[in-house]
Amino acid sequence: MSVKLSNCIWSHDSAKEMADYYRTVFPDFVLISENPMAVVYEIAGIRFMGLNNGIAAVPFNEKISFVLTVDTQDEIDHFWDYFSKEGAPGQCGWIKDKYGISWQVVPSVLGKLMTNPETAPKAAYAFMQMSKFDIAQLEAAVA
Repeated sequence: MSVKLSNCIWSHDSAKEMADYYRTVFPDFVLISENPMAVVYEIAGIRFMGLNNGIAAVPFNEKISFVLTVDTQDEIDHFWDYFSKEGAPGQCGWIKDKYGISWQVVPSVLGKLMTNPETAPKAAYAFMQMSKFDIAQLEAAVA
């Protein structure tokens, strides 16, 4: 059996605008197709379909979100700065973009810190105090 999983993001009538917004921030953005009803694209190899639903806007919420795992503070800053321009920062790396889509921008080192019983409590305490993740502060907290 062969299965492909993709995400569908509804909007009232801004699927193309949303795709252009994500094209600006993700260097590996690939446009697959577009028509007046839908725009299909890939980010980091994950397929998305932006769908113009033509009915009243349905708000997004945190029940569905996208996690961006990155290696460096510069990468965290890149996504955080872009999404926060017109979005809403939250705690623990969570941020809503200007469309209300929830993202969590997470450093890859967090996985290692959270799976080690000695560093996990210290790392968790440190990142619970953060809005945007700060790798240097995480590393200092577990040192």
